[in-house]
Amino acid sequence: MKQQFTAVYKKSGKCYLGWVEELSGVNTQGRTLDETRKNLEEALGLVLEVNRVISRKDAGVRALREPLSILIPA
Repeated sequence: MKQQFTAVYKKSGKCYLGWVEELSGVNTQGRTLDETRKNLEEALGLVLEVNRVISRKDAGVRALREPLSILIPA
């Protein structure tokens, strides 16, 4: 499954900050923009994986799961 998110990067002193616009709590930093991009991809992947595990545990086996698509205005 491929999902698309908006990465935001900002230079702060000697490093770069990065975060995902659509999900709070997904943020990182790096010495270079490239390092920050890689760190942000890893952080996003980890947050999505942990959220999925927690959700499945909390919902239980009998919960109905189905794909959900929405159009997000730019």
